[in-house]
Amino acid sequence: MNIDDLINDEGDLQIDPHFLETDLTSVDQVMPEKLHIIPVRYRPIFPGIITPLIISQERFCESIDMAIDSSRVIGISLLKDDDAEDIESDDLHIYGSAAKVLKKINLPDGGINVLINSIKRFRIKSVTEESPHIIADVEYLEEKASNRNIEIKALTRAVLSQLKILSENNPLFTEEMKLTMVNVDEPGKIADFVTSILNLEKHEYQDILETINIKKRLEKVLHLLYKEIEVLSVQKKIQNNINDKIDRQQRDFFLREQLRAIKSELGIDEDERSREIRDMTEKVTALQLKGEAKEKMDEELQKLQIMDPNTSEYTLTRNYVDTVISLPWNKRTENPIDIDQAEKILDKDHYGLEDVKKRIIEFLAVRKLKADNTGSIICLVGPPGVGKTSLGQSIARAMNRKFFRMSLGGMRDEAEIKGHRRTYIGAMPGKIIQGLKISKSVNPVFMLDEIDKLGQSFQGDPASALLEVLDPEQNAAFRDHYLDMPFDLSDVFFITTANTLDSIPRVLIDRMEVIRLSGYIAEEKYQIARKYLLPKQLKKHGLKRSTIKIDKKGFHFIIDGWAREAGVRNLERSIQKICRKSATLTAREKKLPEGTLNTSQIRAYLGPEVYTEEDIPRTLKPGLAVGLAWTELGGAILLIEAIEVESGKGPQLKLTGQLGEVMSESANIAFSYVQHYLSGEKESVDFFLKNALHIHVPAGATPKDGPSAGITMATALYSLITRTTMKSGYTLTGELTLSGRVLPVGGLKEKIIAAKRASLKNIIIPFENQKDLQEIPDYVKKGLHFHPVKDMNEVFSTVFPAKRR
Repeated sequence: MNIDDLINDEGDLQIDPHFLETDLTSVDQVMPEKLHIIPVRYRPIFPGIITPLIISQERFCESIDMAIDSSRVIGISLLKDDDAEDIESDDLHIYGSAAKVLKKINLPDGGINVLINSIKRFRIKSVTEESPHIIADVEYLEEKASNRNIEIKALTRAVLSQLKILSENNPLFTEEMKLTMVNVDEPGKIADFVTSILNLEKHEYQDILETINIKKRLEKVLHLLYKEIEVLSVQKKIQNNINDKIDRQQRDFFLREQLRAIKSELGIDEDERSREIRDMTEKVTALQLKGEAKEKMDEELQKLQIMDPNTSEYTLTRNYVDTVISLPWNKRTENPIDIDQAEKILDKDHYGLEDVKKRIIEFLAVRKLKADNTGSIICLVGPPGVGKTSLGQSIARAMNRKFFRMSLGGMRDEAEIKGHRRTYIGAMPGKIIQGLKISKSVNPVFMLDEIDKLGQSFQGDPASALLEVLDPEQNAAFRDHYLDMPFDLSDVFFITTANTLDSIPRVLIDRMEVIRLSGYIAEEKYQIARKYLLPKQLKKHGLKRSTIKIDKKGFHFIIDGWAREAGVRNLERSIQKICRKSATLTAREKKLPEGTLNTSQIRAYLGPEVYTEEDIPRTLKPGLAVGLAWTELGGAILLIEAIEVESGKGPQLKLTGQLGEVMSESANIAFSYVQHYLSGEKESVDFFLKNALHIHVPAGATPKDGPSAGITMATALYSLITRTTMKSGYTLTGELTLSGRVLPVGGLKEKIIAAKRASLKNIIIPFENQKDLQEIPDYVKKGLHFHPVKDMNEVFSTVFPAKRR
């Protein structure tokens, strides 16, 4: 049956009499004035429709039973909000359909399934009962219209005509018409029937139900039909475009296959795609892969052979195979290790750094005796400018290996280390695999620079991703997310650099051998400037070696005035500035200063000194103490000042200088200890009662923390209260306890170098730090006197000329 079979010669819709049995549609002559209202969701039920209705709520199941016991007529009303739970009359539209219950079936979950025949529209006049059942007085809305009215007849035919067009493009409409039982002897019924089978919005259904005027209802339905046909037309156009594209792809595929078969029969050379896959297969075979890697590549090559080259998947797979082929699976730098030559290279490139050089030579010696030794991961820690990065390049030269440097500063995404999975658009391997691809060697020297500056974000923790890379027990089967196969990193010599270990996770530090590079003293800076920096800058600026001459006095003048930091970067910048000025004079054909540059000429080139004042006052006074501190930039001199302020409020302590929590606690310990230490002297007791004490650590904009200034602050307070002056040329470091014991501290080497730079030759250190002196080179300790102490009594006896107690 189709739509043409349902429309007669006069354009009216007719249904088989089977659907119009009188026992289904007959109703009582008088409809009940009160109805039990049953809510429905999503769309209303139009008059003339026979449909099943499932009811789950107990209160509405009881309403059905009560209606069956009386007139069998119920009211069906649409909910305003489909999500409503505790339904009240205000949640319902006032227009609905009265329906007769034809059959009831009880469901296992306690609900019921009823078959209803909707009869006519109604409007709720008033609600007589709200709970437990919704019962309302209703007004039945009569529909009167004649088929002989020309306008209505024309509208009816137009609706049926559009319905026929819609059914031709969508067979589901015809099937739905077959299953729908409707009395179609009136135009209003036709409008209701057509509306019920359209796919509309909820408010559009309700609008048709509430339209009593037959002419207006037909006009609205006709408008909805036009919209539905327009949507169907666009949908059909989109579907045709998709089908055309698929047909073209299939046609191209079959033509290519036929062309390949014809060429094969004629003995013509293979096509570009086949040649490309054959070349890839030969290259993969040459890699001599084993195990999982071989199985993976065989699988990818098989996929390429059956894929359509025009698909995006083919391009992704081809790029993946190219990446795997480009990796140095078995390529390594094989050169005999010459220990003496390696030592010469390290000495030539860097002055000092004996600990690092010693460790590298030891590593090379082991590799020479046992070539398959793996698991060497070194972490170089030190202030900026001491040569950590350049040392990595020298190590690569000494080992005759390729060198690759990767900066980790600010990295926040763990995919930068382990790559992106191939499911993502634009996926690529991580920096580790990319570095090996660039170096074209499976055993390069791989530098991970600034490892202490790794970031962390919602995209992952790169430091955690490095755990596998830097673990000798795991990196033999490192699995990059992009490759998704094991790659051996055990032959890679990893070197990491950092300014401090504080921000590096402990589990990561545990996987590395830490070598500390301390700052340079003035003599070391002089040697570096003379042997490396000046010749390098002269060559860089196109100047002859005889153009600029600086003697030892001149270099020390530059170091003291412009480059007092732990590293040599400012020293190199100063030499660079001198070379630029000289190059400018040479380019202008002006005469350069003859002979060695004196201090006046150096000042003319560099401008006023950056460091004009001494770090330490030439003459100390009561309340001043000179201590030592460790920073990320190396060791530093810590001048602590203490004064008294008359208050009369008893012992009080004020701290300034942006001190951290630990350092503030050390100051309070020093205050309490000195107060206790001097409690037997009446003069000192009166001093504490009358005055508040103020401790300040200069450079207030710089945060400071740590316990190593404890004995220095106690010395400053003792000096202030007893009016004694600390000996000149002395400095001290150590943690203080409440009982007066002096505990060991860290960073001793950097602190000693800072003391030597400042010409402080007497250094008080904790007794337990004596063992650390063995690790400090003799040329650094030369001229220095160390005073190990166990408690503050020994400190006071050492730093004050005549101790009062």
